[in-house]
Amino acid sequence: MFEYKSDYDKVLDRFEAWWDAERPLLSISYPRPAAQQIKPPAKHHANWKACWLDTQYQVEKNVARIHNTIFCAEALPVAYPNLGPDIFAAYYGCPLIFGETTSWSEPNLKDWSPASLAALKLDRQNFYFRKTVEYSEALIAAGRGRFIAGYTDMHSAGDTIAAFRDPQQLCIDLIDDRDAVKALTKRITREYLETYDFFYNRLQAAGMPSTSWLPGICRGKFHIPSNDFACMVSDEIYQEVFFQEILDECAHMDRNIFHLDGPQNLRYLDQLLTLPNLHAVQWVPGAGHDNWRDWVQVYRKIQAAGKALVMYPPLNDLPDVFNALKPEGVWLSVGGVDDRETAEAAVKAVSRWGR
Repeated sequence: MFEYKSDYDKVLDRFEAWWDAERPLLSISYPRPAAQQIKPPAKHHANWKACWLDTQYQVEKNVARIHNTIFCAEALPVAYPNLGPDIFAAYYGCPLIFGETTSWSEPNLKDWSPASLAALKLDRQNFYFRKTVEYSEALIAAGRGRFIAGYTDMHSAGDTIAAFRDPQQLCIDLIDDRDAVKALTKRITREYLETYDFFYNRLQAAGMPSTSWLPGICRGKFHIPSNDFACMVSDEIYQEVFFQEILDECAHMDRNIFHLDGPQNLRYLDQLLTLPNLHAVQWVPGAGHDNWRDWVQVYRKIQAAGKALVMYPPLNDLPDVFNALKPEGVWLSVGGVDDRETAEAAVKAVSRWGR
């Protein structure tokens, strides 16, 4: 089905078993031999914004990256229209600032007055919405029959409203104007799911599976719910204002991996694990806390709840992972592999663990 993933159908079957926590997965990749590689595009841009918004350049860079990589085991050749994590807020008029490796937004909701809220509209004629469509269509055209084009990294209502207001200001709003925040959260969640469907339908029509920055696949709608802003609020506010958006997102999809980011969000794990339509957790401890050994009890708790998980151990730590965890439902995303022999040895080791 895809030139750069000739066993795609078998990999899809293995993903479906992983979603049900029945087997492990392994994502591992390494460079294609130098003689077979192609040069990435070389182009000078006036600034980082011009670079990010140069659709042809970004597509050519993705094409070169995928061609120059061997995707082994369950690793997938995915390219998605990346314009930074606040792109969904930009569809409502948030200005974006671009740096070398990411973009960020500037607040655009000055207060909670009816006039300000009425002016806050999802606009499909907005520059960034049209740019995302352009970028998506270009990736679909370049990838058809070769690699997978995914949908953009859209953060949902909690993080989007934090972009509208600034996270610190939103903390104050949740004391002073909580009902207004709740009402906006409900509206943004509805419009978020409509936007997801817009891009999902375009990808499906082009024969692409549903995937994004976290390159999983399933038969149907795959999603990565999250709320990074939740680390800044109390358990009470999280439950009252934001938990329903997670329920609504999960209910809308066929398969969900929750992106749980940072130690201050770990307190929500127990509740998340009770959700029947949440299938997996990607636990991201944060910079300076990313030794997987420090979080074995977290991974075991996820497994005990019958959920799958994503983790990122170094290649040399695989034997210790095998001793610490059950294989069922563990997706090992392993970097640091430079050649075919090393990759094949890792695949064999995980296969033996899985049996």
